[in-house]
Amino acid sequence: MRLATVGVVVLVHQDLSRSAQAVRHWAEAGCAVVVHVDRAVTPSDHDRFLRDLSDLQQVKFCARQRCEWGTWGIVAASQSACEMMLADFADLNHLYLASGSCLPIRPVEDLIAYLRAHPDTDFIESTTVSDVPWSIGGLHKERFHLHFPFAWKRRRWLFDLSVRLQRTLGLKRRLPSGITPHLGSQWWCLRRSTISAILNDPKRPIYERYFRRVWIPDESYFQTLVRRHSNQIESRSLTLAKFDVQGKPHVFYDDHREMLRQSGCFVARKIWAGANKLYTAFPMVSYATPETAPDTTSGTPDRAPDTLNHLFAESAARGSKGRAGLYMQSRFPHQDHRVPLTAAKYTVLEGFFDLFRVCQPWLAQATDNKQTQIHGHLFAPEAAAFAGQKTTIKGGLSNSATLRDNNPTAFLTNLIWNTRSQHQCFQFGPRDVQEIGKILPQDPNAQIFVITGAWLVPLSHSDESLAEIHAEALRLHATEWRHLALLRAPCSKAKVHIWPLSQIIANPKLGLHEILKTMEPNAKCPPTVPEINLDPTAFSAFVRALENRGMHSGLAGNLDSKKPIIPGPDVP
Repeated sequence: MRLATVGVVVLVHQDLSRSAQAVRHWAEAGCAVVVHVDRAVTPSDHDRFLRDLSDLQQVKFCARQRCEWGTWGIVAASQSACEMMLADFADLNHLYLASGSCLPIRPVEDLIAYLRAHPDTDFIESTTVSDVPWSIGGLHKERFHLHFPFAWKRRRWLFDLSVRLQRTLGLKRRLPSGITPHLGSQWWCLRRSTISAILNDPKRPIYERYFRRVWIPDESYFQTLVRRHSNQIESRSLTLAKFDVQGKPHVFYDDHREMLRQSGCFVARKIWAGANKLYTAFPMVSYATPETAPDTTSGTPDRAPDTLNHLFAESAARGSKGRAGLYMQSRFPHQDHRVPLTAAKYTVLEGFFDLFRVCQPWLAQATDNKQTQIHGHLFAPEAAAFAGQKTTIKGGLSNSATLRDNNPTAFLTNLIWNTRSQHQCFQFGPRDVQEIGKILPQDPNAQIFVITGAWLVPLSHSDESLAEIHAEALRLHATEWRHLALLRAPCSKAKVHIWPLSQIIANPKLGLHEILKTMEPNAKCPPTVPEINLDPTAFSAFVRALENRGMHSGLAGNLDSKKPIIPGPDVP
């Protein structure tokens, strides 16, 4: 058996089959291994795990601790495993701390050779608190000044109550003499002499008593005490471990295989247990050919290259800023007033379907259905009128009014995001559910075309009494008036075109051709437009009757109710 010069401490708490696979690889590559299994693992799973590794003489198992996130148990587990490692393996030079979800992505021989070339160096990220930019959760220096007796995940309300109470009372812990708090990644590689000095420090009981009540001590205990006992520190981890904007580790999946191979790093964390392709490609026993070795020309062989760091920085920026129009369960970003509400431009028509008989089919025929979808009233009270009378649309979006009205804004943003490869066009009016009308003017992607007073046209065909029609007309008039005030407000960001009904009657092509050019700039406008949905004489009498009952028809424009309304000639 080869004498091991590198010992690996593996902390295991879940996905035991994958952890066993990693442990076996470390051992078969010539490393001494001490495994700590979280006490939360069931006895049956623990026994099966031990049996799976029973043939490996270089693998030991230390006393088990309960390891809750952010608590002392993780440090205690590391201490216990390191003490066993020092006692049972006399020839070690470095101890490497890893987890069961860590995966060597280069031959372990490379790591052993690298550490042999740096026998006097401790590799641990150890940065003073004032220089750390990545603390998450609002607890920066306070993690060392307050008491944290409660687990953040399991007893969150007690954790928060304790913090608030200590802040209110102005409590502040006293640091043990001789130490300056440092922070860093918990995944380190330290020399045997350094670990031994930390574990045998005469003040160890004092330090342990203090760090037991520090928040997330696994990121500060060794990182702080190494400064007392090491003469040569490289303040970085040899493990590729990246974190998102919430402080959670990035998980590597099968589609990250080439990225990990090109990284040049020795070990990666955190690997998804179901990433079969990664566990097949890695760990590498050796490079089959020089061509399979990672390209490390952009950085030293043990560091992530700038391109990889840039990729994670871009991911973090996207995670915090998001993408315009994308809303999902895992991230619902704050809506910046400078950012569009939706993911792509879309068109809203108001009054056109009321005035023109076959406006929707005409628009559908005049446009390319691969580029544009023409919907009906998406916010009609009874249901959303999708193109083609569909009950669901791309992305599984239902036409149910109940689901839509639970969050009309989310309905709109999901619609535009899911169909952003096509231009979406839909009708809106005073008869529709109005909540979305407050949102549309704030969206720079909205292109809104309005014929004011067009709601009078379907009312003129109603069989109800004039009194009932007058009451409905007053309601629709007030609704459209409020909506127009929002569209015309100085803070409105939508592109808005407004014509009175009388102007479009006089020149029907005026609005329709502009709409077509907006939706498809290269579209050819048909020579004719749909027929107007009104009888000139009857509509004139209808408007005059409503005016005589006291309704103001100003939104419809200068309709002369004393003369029959005769549409003017088509003007290009």
